[in-house]
Amino acid sequence: SHLPPHMIPSFFIILDKLPLNPNGKVDRKQLPSPEFSLSTSLLSDKSDTPLNQFEKRIHTIWCQVLHSNENCIARTTSFFSVGGHSLLFIELYHHYQSVFNFDAHTLSIAPFLQQPTIFQHSQLLQTVIINNVNATQWYTLHINEGIASFAQERMFLDEQVRFSSDIAIYNELSTLQIVQGSLSLTRLSQAFRYVLNKHKVLRTSLMLNNDNGILKQCITDIHKTFTITMDQTFENDNELQDIIYQTTINPNLFDLSTGRVFHAEILRHQISLNENNNNEFITNSDVLLIAFHHAAFDRASFSIFSNDLCFAYSTNAISIEDDDESLQYIDYSIHERLIDMTKSREFWYLQLEEYNFESHLLLPVDRHRLSNDHRSSSASVTQISFDNEISQSFLDYASIRHVTPFQLGLSILYAFLFKLIHGENDLCISCLNANRYRTELQNIMGMFVSTLPYRLQLDRHCLFDDLVKYVQEKCLSILEHSHYPLQYILANLHINQSNISFLETVYDFITLSPQSDELSLDEASFKQVSLERSFEVAKFDFMLMFVYNPILENNRLSFRLTCSHDLFDEITVTNIGRRLEYFFQQLFSSNETINQIDRGFTFMSKLDLILPEETQEMEDVIVCRQSHIMNEGIYI
Repeated sequence: SHLPPHMIPSFFIILDKLPLNPNGKVDRKQLPSPEFSLSTSLLSDKSDTPLNQFEKRIHTIWCQVLHSNENCIARTTSFFSVGGHSLLFIELYHHYQSVFNFDAHTLSIAPFLQQPTIFQHSQLLQTVIINNVNATQWYTLHINEGIASFAQERMFLDEQVRFSSDIAIYNELSTLQIVQGSLSLTRLSQAFRYVLNKHKVLRTSLMLNNDNGILKQCITDIHKTFTITMDQTFENDNELQDIIYQTTINPNLFDLSTGRVFHAEILRHQISLNENNNNEFITNSDVLLIAFHHAAFDRASFSIFSNDLCFAYSTNAISIEDDDESLQYIDYSIHERLIDMTKSREFWYLQLEEYNFESHLLLPVDRHRLSNDHRSSSASVTQISFDNEISQSFLDYASIRHVTPFQLGLSILYAFLFKLIHGENDLCISCLNANRYRTELQNIMGMFVSTLPYRLQLDRHCLFDDLVKYVQEKCLSILEHSHYPLQYILANLHINQSNISFLETVYDFITLSPQSDELSLDEASFKQVSLERSFEVAKFDFMLMFVYNPILENNRLSFRLTCSHDLFDEITVTNIGRRLEYFFQQLFSSNETINQIDRGFTFMSKLDLILPEETQEMEDVIVCRQSHIMNEGIYI
């Protein structure tokens, strides 16, 4: 009767009595963990209130997005309590845009995230209907030449300025080994040509006009002569890994000036080649290597590509000259420049006002790089996976507080960096945003990702819960202005992209879907071939990426720390990774020897980076003398 809807708990757990510790206080660790399922949402305070007709429409959309047949999602239940996560929430928002016909400037995603229930969404969406505000649709412009997109401009400049031309850093590979069945080379070639014909960005050139400094794109007909390469063979996994790595860094794999931004290659396994000399069929153990230049492709593009390739291969679809009205990436490049960015310009200026751009995070590097040195792209990498108990604790915390895993992971990184660099409180790092902010962009291949600065001014006496709330508010405010290009942000502040420290410390959170990297072509089955850590490429000095894979039975949550070997030795990165793992365990492990804190009442400064074995070693030195140290004296 008193609380606003967004503060009403999604469900309640009824106990006979509250568990107490020996001091008579509530023992929080003994409280049963909530089970986030549709059944528990029925315990919501207003779950017995019937949905009205408008809420039923929203309920139907939720079930579509969540792939649920349940008819019992309560109107006050959080989307994140019934299996939702950040990627699904974006999908939900785009469903709303399509059904109720509005754009992000009319009603952004931020209030939906802040009020994540059916009841609250119905209130928000009814304002669109009452105001009768319709979105301005983007249509194809039927052009073959135009200015490059902001994302392409940023990437083109970055590749020219920060890295040597001897090494490619934006070759994006998907490597698939056939484990069952076979592929027809003729049908596969025809299917590739179909996809290249449909998605013109995969045959679009980029050329810099030296007279005016404008980067232009031009659609070519290179797809008509496209062929699959079959020049390389391998005998074992080591040889295969070497081929993949050499392809990843090959600066001649693509030629942006001619529109050659897509590459497909068959790597023949020597044994299968000896058994089958017929080049028409690709058989067991052979590898299909598909590569894109990042200027024409982002992570979200792969599912679009794979769906169209599978359709073309299974139906023997033939490329025909495109005369439809489908929006192309080149159209997006023009439309995005027509957006009124006045408010966004003011927003970003205030975000970075008085920030010291000459300061650098005092990370524990092993050596320094001269300001004019090119990056080598060589990487030092460590990867840590968390058990299911910690993974679920992380997700439960995010769900209860209505924050996304991205926001919670970013909060942990800020707290960790605060400790790692000895209390520096004005932190600015870069985050990657998918940036497909309109419904029309969901089925277009291309490079949409934006790199944006996330600045946070921390208080060392801040509670961890408060930090998470602060980060959530920061992310939501940025979301409404994520379309504003980085080069405009820097130009407005009169700073140069080539030497900005926050562009070298990067964060990302990836939630994998079952279809994210899968490819199925008729009877052929594949397995993904991953590049070993020793062969990885470092695009930034320090990059932390969390990965959540819900289909795994164990170790669903992991993080990968990829650092430039120009600055960090492998052992240093390994040690940083171990400290971050321990930092994470303090927050989310139920093991009392590790987790002796209460997140809601713990100051950020109280979290520890000193590993337990290091603490024990220091105690041994100070108190009881280590066995391998002879005749030492302790003076007080």
